[in-house]
Amino acid sequence: MEVQINGEPRTLEPMTVGELLRSLDLDPARLAVERNRDIVPKGEYETTLLAPGDKLEIVRFVGGG
Repeated sequence: MEVQINGEPRTLEPMTVGELLRSLDLDPARLAVERNRDIVPKGEYETTLLAPGDKLEIVRFVGGG
């Protein structure tokens, strides 16, 4: 299925947000995920299925000072 991740088209197998993050080797504790302009709560990463045409924005939290 075709989705967009941070504006880039990607072809993926059916999966959840949590599975996607693991496949990208990303730590969910340091991320925010938006799916079709709605924030996905961290507690729902494992149950939120991606669908064809989804537009995802994955943002990493960065500390500094």
